[in-house]
Amino acid sequence: MSKVLLVTGGSRGIGAASALLAAQQGWAVAVNYTANSLAADEVVRQIRASGGQAMAIQADVADEAQVLRMFEHIDAKLGRLQGLVNNAGVVDMTARVDEMSVARWKRMFDINVIGSLICAREAVRRMSTRHGGEGGSIVNVSSAAARLGAPGQYVDYAAAKGAIDAFTIGLAKEVAAEGIRVNAVRPGLIETEIHASGGLPNRVKDLQHLVPAQRGGSAQEVAEGIVWLLSEQASYTTMSFLDISGGR
Repeated sequence: MSKVLLVTGGSRGIGAASALLAAQQGWAVAVNYTANSLAADEVVRQIRASGGQAMAIQADVADEAQVLRMFEHIDAKLGRLQGLVNNAGVVDMTARVDEMSVARWKRMFDINVIGSLICAREAVRRMSTRHGGEGGSIVNVSSAAARLGAPGQYVDYAAAKGAIDAFTIGLAKEVAAEGIRVNAVRPGLIETEIHASGGLPNRVKDLQHLVPAQRGGSAQEVAEGIVWLLSEQASYTTMSFLDISGGR
């Protein structure tokens, strides 16, 4: 029987690449999306066409009631969760801190931080041996911005990802004896649609000269790290950060 995985923000970019790769390695995947049902359905179609098991499920991770319904649906349709990729996240238009609004900050932290905490809480309730589970793996998608600060562009995004780093450390220690591993990946400049949503569709090309590897990365390259951290090959790896950033 396949192990059950939830990938939040699984309809595009790193999330979609992770869902597809995990399915190839035998996971039954719940592909979460907020609004783009067509994109999520296409990921599910590709997984099923290759003989895998998947379902698309809508939920705004910042809304606790929607997250609870999503987990109940996964319980009923796929079974008990054993893997979570906390990938759902947003950026905003580039700005200095003295130009940002509180509304922007609340949206940033509601989705990128609180959403990840809610999903992790529900995952722990299903995975932990303390709750009758058989263990599992959580991978949080952080960012190299947590180390770099993103000055002049996304300091609030960097701060949110810094919170994810601290959460990864604390949760990993908290549940390590309950069969749950908690790790994070920190992608650098990756070719995904998220840059366009922040008003900089050419951001990777414009900044790749700052990367020692002299290029941007792909969603697939990040997915390889995520799916390894989910796997039994990483069975003694917890509280770790995998920087996938070309040396930046």
